[in-house]
Amino acid sequence: MYDYDISIIIVNYNVRDYLYKCLKSIEEASQNLRVETIVVDNNSDDNSVEYLKPHFPKVQFIASKENLGFGRANNLGFTYAKGKYYLILNPDTILQENTLTTMYNYMEEHKEVGVSICKVLNADGSFQAACKRGFPTPWASFTKLFGLQALFPKSKLFGRYNQAYMPTDETQYVEAVIGAFMFVHRDVINEVGGFDPDFFMYGEDLDLCYRIHKAGYKNAYVHTTSIIHYKGESSKRSSMDNIKIFYEAMEIFARKHYANSNLFLLFMKLGIKLRTFIAYLSKYKRDILLVTIDSIFLIFSLLLGTYIVFGRFLGFPDYAYPTVFIVILSISFINMVLVGEYFEDSGSIAKTVFGNTISFMALSTLTYFFPAYRFSRGALLVTIGLTIILSVTFRIILNVLFKAGKGESVRAIFIGSPSTFQQLLDDFRKSNPLDIFLAGFVNDDSNESDVAIPWLGRKNHLNEIIKEHKINNVIITDPKMSSEQIMRIISIPSNKKAKFHLAHKYEDFIASQLINNITFSQKSLPRYNIHLLRFRIYKRILDILVSFLLIISIIPLFILSKRGIKFSDLMKVFIGKYSLIGIKEINNDSLGMKQGLITLADLSSIGTVPAESINELNEYYLKNYSISLDLEILIKFMLKSE
Repeated sequence: MYDYDISIIIVNYNVRDYLYKCLKSIEEASQNLRVETIVVDNNSDDNSVEYLKPHFPKVQFIASKENLGFGRANNLGFTYAKGKYYLILNPDTILQENTLTTMYNYMEEHKEVGVSICKVLNADGSFQAACKRGFPTPWASFTKLFGLQALFPKSKLFGRYNQAYMPTDETQYVEAVIGAFMFVHRDVINEVGGFDPDFFMYGEDLDLCYRIHKAGYKNAYVHTTSIIHYKGESSKRSSMDNIKIFYEAMEIFARKHYANSNLFLLFMKLGIKLRTFIAYLSKYKRDILLVTIDSIFLIFSLLLGTYIVFGRFLGFPDYAYPTVFIVILSISFINMVLVGEYFEDSGSIAKTVFGNTISFMALSTLTYFFPAYRFSRGALLVTIGLTIILSVTFRIILNVLFKAGKGESVRAIFIGSPSTFQQLLDDFRKSNPLDIFLAGFVNDDSNESDVAIPWLGRKNHLNEIIKEHKINNVIITDPKMSSEQIMRIISIPSNKKAKFHLAHKYEDFIASQLINNITFSQKSLPRYNIHLLRFRIYKRILDILVSFLLIISIIPLFILSKRGIKFSDLMKVFIGKYSLIGIKEINNDSLGMKQGLITLADLSSIGTVPAESINELNEYYLKNYSISLDLEILIKFMLKSE
């Protein structure tokens, strides 16, 4: 005999606002069933447990001291569950009043079913296609990873992974369901052993369905009841690299269940690498556009330059092609990266001119070392000069079109508590010459919500909030926010369309807007040097060179060993696991950077450095990073007296 009919297990991570609505819907859906609800909190930092406990005294809250991931946290919840059936439920869902009764009755009548799911709807009422899907067999995985499913979603041949060709208003057997709603018999979970802890956040639901299917049960989709699923809220509010975790999960699944097919594993790995690459490229669409257009301009200018000087578009000797194109394009690209024009605030006229000028000097110098390619400095001068004119003109047009595309509409959010931006909010309402839409505010505490604009989330979810609400202006209003906190916020988002302003009154915002419009800058606030691509390149090159020299040098290695740095540590620097010079990690917070073997704090002669001082030293290092700073720290560390 079971104590409850249904045990609902919910894994929560930083979505207490959604979880509140979810728990309310469970209360309304329980009706005559004996239902227990267990919430496993994955070390949320939004005070979910403390906030919700008083509102839901019958709910059993389990607070984990670490983020266990989805599968392991559910397994923990299973150990407390006493129901006949388990409902594995996402916190960002809302049940219909008949959902639990309908699913319970279905499972009671269909003993052959191991796990089932109801109809899952998006917030706008549309059907969430991923709720029922097929197993990632070699063919299904191939069609998904290489885009054939996207081209032919209704095809039985190419659409097997998401099974979009199957009717949505018909109860049927399916191969797999999503982890947002999994209604499963307790005995089935015990039989297959629960979730596989090797999966962290993606793929564990697919793996569980596969093992239930292999155990001889059917998996089912029930269309007669539905839930609303605000898809991906927990992952949106996580700072983890979701793209990387998703494709790693697919690879784990393939190795676990299709290990006997080396060809499939090869195709799977190739497809995952391709999709991961495409996913990351999509973050830098503007940069890729500039690189492509600049390359076209450079080739066109080279052809025109040789035509002007030699009377032919391909006026160089035959052996020069295609080498001359490859060399010029490569050197131009490298210099534009190193001056900060690509993959930073792309679109800078000054950086474009400077980068091309450096390229001209570098190419002119190279001709002295390779006399066979010393054709014409005049042709090179025309090439670079024309490239500068074309590239600068394109950037001006691009910025004009970008602003025209946005119109004068500003979609803004505040960062700070309502008490810090209330006056600014009033000023916006009284005098608003710009077409400004205030989407809401971002703050680590949502309790202060007696304000006309909504709370959107916490500061460490800023990147996802910017994307979701199409924000192009971020206004930091909290006067108590330290320089380190501001720098930390600016370093989070990868969305380059957002402009940042430090404004405590309306006039501050208008002045910041003018500065942005004049400079074409994407951000009006300072940021860490070390987060810029060129400085990362400088640092990695320095780590490789210096660690290699130290490894092969006896005396420096002896000095470092006396200071606690071993040969194995230097090898870790060489392979990229650590940085030779860097920041000192505090409370497992490395600000997204590699931990340094040597830090500014290690230069102290007073013994243990307080945590607050270490934070200030870390901030100084990240903000003012340069090669000379690294070398200065290394030399002083080597010469430091015992």
